[in-house]
Amino acid sequence: MIQIKLLVDGGAMQPGPALAQKIGPLGLNVGQIIQQVNDATKDFKGLKVPVEISVEPSTKKIEVSVSSPSVSELLKKELGLDKGSGLQKKQKIANASIEQIISIAKTKHKDLLCKDLKSSVKTIIGTCVSLGVLVENHPASEVGQLIEEGNFAEEIKKGLTETPPEKRKSLDEYFAKVKKQQEDIVKQEQAAKEAAEAEATAKAGVAATATTVAKEGETAGKTPAAAVATPEAAKKEEAKPKKEMKKK
Repeated sequence: MIQIKLLVDGGAMQPGPALAQKIGPLGLNVGQIIQQVNDATKDFKGLKVPVEISVEPSTKKIEVSVSSPSVSELLKKELGLDKGSGLQKKQKIANASIEQIISIAKTKHKDLLCKDLKSSVKTIIGTCVSLGVLVENHPASEVGQLIEEGNFAEEIKKGLTETPPEKRKSLDEYFAKVKKQQEDIVKQEQAAKEAAEAEATAKAGVAATATTVAKEGETAGKTPAAAVATPEAAKKEEAKPKKEMKKK
């Protein structure tokens, strides 16, 4: 049995050299395999999905095994994100409800090998930290401790996965304020950077001007040797032609 592990776009796997190199030598129809994989992953459209293709060389029998997407992929899908924040501490990119976290925790519970749902929820929250996601208006790094203190105990106990509309509205309004503050900080930092660059440019210009003036002053202070000749030397120069005429 030959096993091939791939990470594919759910329901949208395309032919590629990586698959062709692995499948080609086995004499299998690549197109048929791609169709099987897409059929098996169609429920995960828009997500990166781990897939294992098992091939029996003698019979050419194919089996496609699909694993659930990674926690980060599920979070990005749930929160409508293209990617995580590159500045997790400074820039937050979403505000998740505890119900959204519980939903993902229930989806990944078996894969996470956690003892209970509470532990799975804390694991999902750990990924929120790396993505730059707030949870219930709190930095994700603080939510694990809040759970240990008894916060969200009722939601976790009941395994709630639907966010009440009024809560969603409140979370969105809070995040809108956070986003505005972040944008203001970015603008301030950009303005400060531009001001510093302008000041540095101005200082460089003043320094260059001062250097030019200094060089010009040095040049002006150097008088040609002919201009400083003594009167006696000048008289000798004037007399030279006369002496030559007398010789003739």
